[in-house]
Amino acid sequence: MTSRRVFMIACGCLAALACMAQKRELNQAEAYLKSGKDLDKAEKLMTDLLKKPENRNNKKIYLTWYKSVEAQYEVANEKLYLRQKYDTTQFFGLIRRLYQVAETLDSVDARPDKKGRVRPDYRKKHAERLDQLRRNLYFGGTYQVRKGNYDEAYGYFTTYLDADHQPLFKGYGYLATDSLMPQAAFWATQSAYMLQRADSVLAYRNVALLDTARREYTLQYVCEAWRWLNRDSAYVATLRRGFDEYPEHPYFFPRLADWYTAHQMPDSVLAAANRGLRVNADNQLFLLAKSVAQLNMGDDAGCIETSERLIALNDTMPEAYFNIATVYLNQALALEMENEPRKNRMRLTELYQQARPYMEAYRKLAPEDSKRWAPALYRVYLNLNMGKRFDEIDGILKKMK
Repeated sequence: MTSRRVFMIACGCLAALACMAQKRELNQAEAYLKSGKDLDKAEKLMTDLLKKPENRNNKKIYLTWYKSVEAQYEVANEKLYLRQKYDTTQFFGLIRRLYQVAETLDSVDARPDKKGRVRPDYRKKHAERLDQLRRNLYFGGTYQVRKGNYDEAYGYFTTYLDADHQPLFKGYGYLATDSLMPQAAFWATQSAYMLQRADSVLAYRNVALLDTARREYTLQYVCEAWRWLNRDSAYVATLRRGFDEYPEHPYFFPRLADWYTAHQMPDSVLAAANRGLRVNADNQLFLLAKSVAQLNMGDDAGCIETSERLIALNDTMPEAYFNIATVYLNQALALEMENEPRKNRMRLTELYQQARPYMEAYRKLAPEDSKRWAPALYRVYLNLNMGKRFDEIDGILKKMK
């Protein structure tokens, strides 16, 4: 007997033994299912079989796995119906697992036959059954959100949302027919945000934006995702979109203004602030941004006017005083650079006198910010010959070095 023949006989024996073992485990699982006991053992027998590559196209194994999970769900559902004690997380987990098994079975079941025909045997029955349980996926996700288990929650919502394009549910058109889809997408987006998973935040953003009750938060999460990915153009575009739709939301405008400022675009800050002021003329955040933009653009009169208006609305906002003082100090510095002290002496004194009460007010309102007010007051007191006050500020500056 040749070695090749011996090898082939050995392979045949191994295959036969594997087939016998597979049949034995399938029979044992069926026995568990008929008895209604040890249903989890029936499931484990099938998942163990599917660990072997040669079993991964076996529809009978997947079908038995599906039946074992479905039977566990029926037991759990009955206990909950009878108000008997049962683990809520486990109950929802069974439904999600049922979906996952059915979708995997369907992918095997729908493979073309030798003639290229696709005739899945279980799709219609399983889709109808799972469609009845669908809402429980949503409730399972919100249950995990309440518990702070965002990774688990995201899994439930993705299973719920992805059913829309699963072949198993062809014809159901969930995106068009299910009113909970936008809400599920929002919760998925929020869960991904809490996990700081940028790609997952972006995965369902278009559907989540259809949830109008939470749309501004979806836009916020999407902004953060683009920022995490260092996608500046997408980040700024989404900030603009959020600001256009929700101009007074506390998230969008400050970050948009910060981005413009960091990129030396004060004219864009001014334009955005003016747009906001058309929505609310007394919004202090818009007024402050406008004041800073005018200061950076050299619009001294405009900066003073805007800042005075801001002080009239809120006399405890430090930046308004600082901006006015800075206008006068900048004008003084420009005169000093002309290097004509006699000609400009009176105007310089006037400018420092005008700057003084505003910078002193800023110091009073922001005492911790000595890096800004101390050098400014040093110049003021020096040029106004205010000896005692100058000595005090000089001492502060020496301690700062």
